Amino acid sequence: MIGTIPQKFGRCNMKKIINGRKYDTETATRVGHYWNGLSDRDFRNVEEALYQKKTGEFFLAGNGGPMSKYAQPCGDMTSGGKDIIPQTQEEAKMWSEEHLDAEEYEAIFGPTEE
Repeated sequence: MIGTIPQKFGRCNMKKIINGRKYDTETATRVGHYWNGLSDRDFRNVEEALYQKKTGEFFLAGNGGPMSKYAQPCGDMTSGGKDIIPQTQEEAKMWSEEHLDAEEYEAIFGPTEE
């Protein structure tokens, strides 16, 4: 949900070049937000934000604990991590359907049929 954003994510600006294209949370517009509600101390915590670039492209910026999809190898163990993941429009729609309410979804993609 966009309104309830934990402090840690608001300070987590990320930039990454992927396939020669720049993804930057400081210059893109955050259009959606998801947090699974778990504490930073819970290894399963996940927080993601959906961004849209000026070009119309979408990407996820996320972070999570050592038992999340953002886990990073650390020797023979894992630690928490963060990443930027480019999204097609269809992937962004699927993520939004799962994590946003109807009003937030339609604010991004326009009205949908009943």
